[in-house]
Amino acid sequence: MKNKQTFLTKGSFALLLFVILGYVVKFHPNYLKGFDRPIQTILRGDLPDSLTFFFSNVTSLINIPVIIIWVVVLVGLFLYKKWWSEAILLAGNLALTGILVALLKNVYQRPRPTIQHLVEEGGFSFPSGHALASTLVVGALVIIVSQRVKNRHLRHLLQVLLMVFILTIMISRVYLGVHYPTDVLGSLFLGLGMLHIEFPYYDKLRFQWRFRRKQN
Repeated sequence: MKNKQTFLTKGSFALLLFVILGYVVKFHPNYLKGFDRPIQTILRGDLPDSLTFFFSNVTSLINIPVIIIWVVVLVGLFLYKKWWSEAILLAGNLALTGILVALLKNVYQRPRPTIQHLVEEGGFSFPSGHALASTLVVGALVIIVSQRVKNRHLRHLLQVLLMVFILTIMISRVYLGVHYPTDVLGSLFLGLGMLHIEFPYYDKLRFQWRFRRKQN
């Protein structure tokens, strides 16, 4: 119970940070210019072709059709291996991402940056759907890897690679000009908050199903 409370407390704090940032985005967006603009300037630089090519391709891995395909493949693999709780966590977080993005973008209605966009994007800017998807969906994979990969060195390597991927997606959205840094920061707060709140319930369900031999 104490461990559960720790996760819920951390999750609630992350969600509080998201709410505070969202309030500023909605009612005092000018306050964020001093934070957003220097980071945009540093990350974008002179827009070298190699970086543009790299970030354009990396960010496409979280585009809606692509992420649905690879999540469906992984969920199918988990179901084949009878990892029911892991399949629910991964598929559920993809669905949760879609719901939160559709709802919150219309709540905050933040216009996208006026700087040059290097990829086509429509709709509102806050929070970043790509950053939220990477945090929730790839974050779920970090959890699954931590529980399923027995080799310690391989487990740590995979976790680091997944976390680097999350960070790269966030940087790509700012570099490509379709999001402010505070858009991806807000998504990080929201995603981490949801992951921390979900984890104790997911872990309890996983333990119960494994104990009762309902799943491998």
